[in-house]
Amino acid sequence: MKAYHVNGHAGAGRLVRVDVRKPEPGNGEVRIRVEAASLNYRDLIILDRAGQDGLDGRIPLSDGAGVVDAVGPDVVQWQVGDRVAASFFRDWVSGPFKAQYVASALGGSTMDGMLAEHVVLPVTAVVAVPEHLTSIEAATLPCAAVTAWHGLVTRGGMGQGDTLLVQGTGGVALFGLQFATALGARAIVISSSDEKLARAKALGAAILINYRTTPDWDVALMTATDGQGASHILELGGPGTYDRSMRSVASGGKIVQIGVLTGFGPKPDLARLQWENADIIGVTVGSVDHFTAMNRFLIDHAIHPIVDRVFGFDEAPEAFAHLRSGSHFGKIVVKL
Repeated sequence: MKAYHVNGHAGAGRLVRVDVRKPEPGNGEVRIRVEAASLNYRDLIILDRAGQDGLDGRIPLSDGAGVVDAVGPDVVQWQVGDRVAASFFRDWVSGPFKAQYVASALGGSTMDGMLAEHVVLPVTAVVAVPEHLTSIEAATLPCAAVTAWHGLVTRGGMGQGDTLLVQGTGGVALFGLQFATALGARAIVISSSDEKLARAKALGAAILINYRTTPDWDVALMTATDGQGASHILELGGPGTYDRSMRSVASGGKIVQIGVLTGFGPKPDLARLQWENADIIGVTVGSVDHFTAMNRFLIDHAIHPIVDRVFGFDEAPEAFAHLRSGSHFGKIVVKL
């Protein structure tokens, strides 16, 4: 079968197309004929660190969807022809997170990912694709959508009457915006692009702030909310945005900590959390149960993921380059 490997010695792209043996499912496993895989910012970090982190030969990308084309001898949960998507953490099926689940993240330090024609996974690590979604749409869900769902809804309790701050217009951000709109929450979107802000408004954003022309976006947010702030914040930026997020959170609010888009660096002064009785919720994607619950919500509200652009399998390096450019609005997908 055809697949891609990351290679720390392959130049700037560090992505190499290879021919490898098609895997066969064993007991308790299914084989997926992958129809689409999507990219996350995490995949750029892995690609850039391939050489130093010993990831040479790893199949990248955590997110993908397709069709079951073979099952192990004892498998009854799934049948050939079932449409499924892979869960980000192979081993986190339900219950609270445990440290040992980190090693089971697809496309990471120890597990191959989804940028291959066929993938074998345990029966417990896949979920059914909602009937109203294509495989291209379903491939966008495992990381970005589950992260937004787990942080904002499962643990954040976001609902009608709440106010959500969304940073940017990438995958997690737009899923958060779509969930907020469906739940009856007010959404505030910040972006450096007026064109992207206009598209976010069409998806239901109520307050739009261009942080390039309004660098003190936290001040603008407090003004727009009559000094109340945001009850929920999708903190996607990291060191470059955290202080302003701290100044934007409402009393009793929740900062859902996810991103490192501005890199890694000093941590902010957290004293305001105490004064405002606010919380930080640390989130790294979610479980199979979170994924399944979110899919029911997508079905109930007829939500379709926002796909920015679809690349062919031969164009996978170009898909990574497009993600790196930061020009995307929503998810970037590779079609197999």
